[in-house]
Formats: sequence, C-alpha cells, structure tokens
Amino acid sequence: MNSREFRRRGKEMVDFVADYLEGIEGRQVYPDVQPGYLRPLVPTSAPEEPDTFEDIINDVEKIIMPGVTHWHSPNFFAYFPSANSYPALLADMLCGAIGCIGFSWAASPACTELETVMMDWLGKMLKLPEAFLAGEAGEGGGVIQGSASEATLMALLAARTKVTRRLQAASPGLTQGAIMEKLVAYSSDQAHSSVERAGLIGGVKLKAIPSDGKFAMRGSALQEALERDKAEGLIPFFVVATLGTTSCCSFDNLLEVGPVCNKEDMWLHIDAAYAGSSFICPEFRHLLNGVEFADSFNFNPHKWLLVNFDCSAMWVKNRTDLIGAFKLDPLYLKHSHQDSGLITDYRHWQLPLGRRFRSLKMWFVFRMYGIKGLQAYIRKHIQLAHEFEHLLHQDPRFEICAEVTLGLVCFRLKGSNKLNEALLERINSAKKIHLVPCHLKGKFVLRFAICSRTVESTHVRLAWDHISQLASDLLRAEKE
Repeated sequence: MNSREFRRRGKEMVDFVADYLEGIEGRQVYPDVQPGYLRPLVPTSAPEEPDTFEDIINDVEKIIMPGVTHWHSPNFFAYFPSANSYPALLADMLCGAIGCIGFSWAASPACTELETVMMDWLGKMLKLPEAFLAGEAGEGGGVIQGSASEATLMALLAARTKVTRRLQAASPGLTQGAIMEKLVAYSSDQAHSSVERAGLIGGVKLKAIPSDGKFAMRGSALQEALERDKAEGLIPFFVVATLGTTSCCSFDNLLEVGPVCNKEDMWLHIDAAYAGSSFICPEFRHLLNGVEFADSFNFNPHKWLLVNFDCSAMWVKNRTDLIGAFKLDPLYLKHSHQDSGLITDYRHWQLPLGRRFRSLKMWFVFRMYGIKGLQAYIRKHIQLAHEFEHLLHQDPRFEICAEVTLGLVCFRLKGSNKLNEALLERINSAKKIHLVPCHLKGKFVLRFAICSRTVESTHVRLAWDHISQLASDLLRAEKE
C-alpha cells in the first residue's frame, strides 16, 4: 500500500468507523457465538500472497463483528464505561503514524513533554494539591499507565522498595527476605481484584478491611487491623483506598484513612478508576477530599472522560519514590539531558520500557470538548442513572442496594439470590441490553451502569420496560 492508496483506504476506513458507530444501536449488543467460533472461519496459516483490502473489510463484517460485544451501544449497561470519542480516534491515528517508542525524552521529546503537561492540565481540572503536579520545578508529577491495575502495582512496588530501604538503613543486618515476609498491605473488602493481584505479584500479604454499612473502609477498622498485625511482628506499609468501587461505586473514607496512613508512615494509594472523571465537576469534587494525605492517586480517563483505551492517569507526590524503585540506565538508553532536572524519562515510571504517544488523545479531547463539554457529559450520565433509580423506586417489587452517587445503580428483585440470578439470565439471554452482577453482603445484585457516549433517556426507559417485563414473566413463572 503506497501513500495514494492509503489516502483512499483511510477515507474508506473513517467512513466504515463512522457508519459502525452511527448504526451501533441496530446491532445486537451481545454476540451469539460459542467459544472457538472464529478459528474455523479463518485459514490455518497466513496467506503467501497479499489479500485485497476489500476482502479484509468484508471479513471484518463476516468474521469479527459477529463476535463483538458492542461496548459503545446505548443498550450496553455492563461493567463501567469504556470511553470513545471522535477526537480520540483521530489522535490515535496520528499516534500510530508518528509511531515513536517514547521510553525517554531523547526517544521523542514531544511525546514526553506533552504527557507531562497534559497530566498537569488534568490534575488542575481535578484541583489536585500542587504537590502532585510537575509544574516547572515540582517534586511530583503524572504519568499515563496502561490501566489502573498497573498503577496499583507500580505504587505497591515503589512502597515496598521505600520501606525496605528505610528499614535496612536503620538496621543494616536486615535482609530483604526477612523484611518481605513481614510486609503487609491493606484494602477494603470492596476493592477491585487487581489490588489482590498486585499483592500476589509483589510477594506481600494483602489483608481486606471489612467495610461498613455503606461499603466503605473506615479509619477505625484500618487502625484495629494495624494494631493487631504490629503486635504479631508484621510491618504494615501500604494501603489502597478506593473511590468508586467496582461492585457498587462506594467510597472509602479518605478523611479517616488518610491520617491513619500518615501517622503510621504507610504509603496511601487512591484507586478512583471509574469515579475519578466526575471530580472535574465542582459538585462532585468533595468525593476526593482527603487526597492530600495520599502518596499516589490514579483514575482512568479511558473509562469516562472520552479518551479511548488505554489511558490511565497516575500521579505521585514524590516522583523519586517511584523512579528510584525501578531506575536502570544501560548505556544505549542514556542521553545528554537525562540529569538536567528539566525533563523525565517515563521508562522509569512504568513496567514496560516502550510506550505510545498516548497524551495526543488527551490533548485532542481536552481541546475539542473543553472542560465545560466534559463536565456536561459526566452530568448527563449521572442524571440518567438517577432517572433509572427513580423508575425503580416506583416499582415495589425491586430494591436499590447501594446509594446512587454517580452513574451506577445496584438493584435486585426483593427475594432470593436464585430469583435474581434467573432474572439476569433472562435479561442477558434476550440480548436486548447487557448487564453484569455483583455480590453485596451476600446478596446477588444487578448492576446498571450508564456507559455509552450516545445513551439517552429513551434508552434508559426502554431498558427499564424490558427489565420490568422480564421480571413480571419470571414472577409469573415462579407462581405456576
């Protein structure tokens, strides 16, 4: 393919993508395929001679689309949003064209510097404390990670290195192994499974703190666990506080947990993967109160801020804590500006070496929507969630299982877990809408998350009518 054909095919692909997104509501939201459906539809090996572009596009519709779950359908209410916008798609095209591997400033200065500035822009949108911003001479700063899972792992590994060096400095005879077997980290029992995975990868104990009646971790419960573990000779070093849990969008009490962490000299990491986007709205910024106690903070613009996956924003108060844990400088990666203090090399902030020019997506989206446009988008989703909540309140057969704060509603039929499992099975088997469940205090609960960029009140009401009718059918069948 030469540049002339690329111009032609590129225009065709843009039309294909625009047609797909414009017509996505007409596609069945969840596919009708079984595991292994795709292999028989493609050759057993790559073609010896080139295929045509037309054949490939035809195969996208015949082979790929039948197995796609349409996350951007206005009938998709599962998990949490996966951000999608035309400006971000255009920026991703440019990112692919530039094709730099931005592991250091020298590898592509614009890739590094735009990321630093975009993370400061976003930090200011959230009104993060100044300590988290890079500025021109700050000690903190932001980095784009691939996911919140990576951010949590990076924070845990940095905290592990920091406490190990501190203890070895105080007691030079202490081995790393002797310290590691006593290290213990904490999170709420509502924290995402990626937190537990970080503990497994980091080789440290992770303990779940029982949440309160609102599914929040409280300072007193954390303090009790710390005292118990210290009495057994363990070394508490790391806490993950979640703002907007995956199950029900609950919020750990930062204003209680933060001072405990600071007093005990433990690293506090905040995981706000979904909810963090809402903090750009002044009326929701109070949900972030207490961030000043944290050592690191993370949320996913690729969930709810119209920046396509992957783009997970992470800030640290003291970047040397992060860089110092992972810094390796082979000669082939060194450059003359790396010790100037004016720039950073992001390879020291992450697990991989290479990285894409992801900040272009932020730059395009922030400029083409503006802060007001992004705020309006968040507010609309939250308004639609409250609309669904209102519909539930009008039907005495249902109960709401957690406070509706942002764009997620947790609900169930009053009755047994088996009854609600059957309702979800009917909902997802019909494939008109798509939901996923969670467990809250032993109850099987259905989650209704406002996800699509194009979702409107009509979609929410149609979804409710569908759920209500299926519930009626189920309850009638139960009586027969």
